[in-house]
Amino acid sequence: MPLSIPKQKKVPERRCVGCGEKAGKKDLVRVVRSPEGEISLDLTGKKAGRGAYLCKKLSCFSKARKAKRFESNLKTAIPPEVYDAMERQLADEESK
Repeated sequence: MPLSIPKQKKVPERRCVGCGEKAGKKDLVRVVRSPEGEISLDLTGKKAGRGAYLCKKLSCFSKARKAKRFESNLKTAIPPEVYDAMERQLADEESK
């Protein structure tokens, strides 16, 4: 009887909207547009809604913001105060 090789579990990968690099889903932060239209950072990765993934670096956030990649991925306009709140939250996460 041949030995069975255990299957390796596939790790989901996503692409950062800032730098374009692929990384594991758990290594990225999700920016989500809820069904009600609210934009926020989803640190758990479990909020309902349309999402875009981002490295946990402020430089990637700045690139994505400047190129309006969040707006194109989430298919909605994002006010500057929402960007500022997300930037502060990401800075807090980066410093941990």
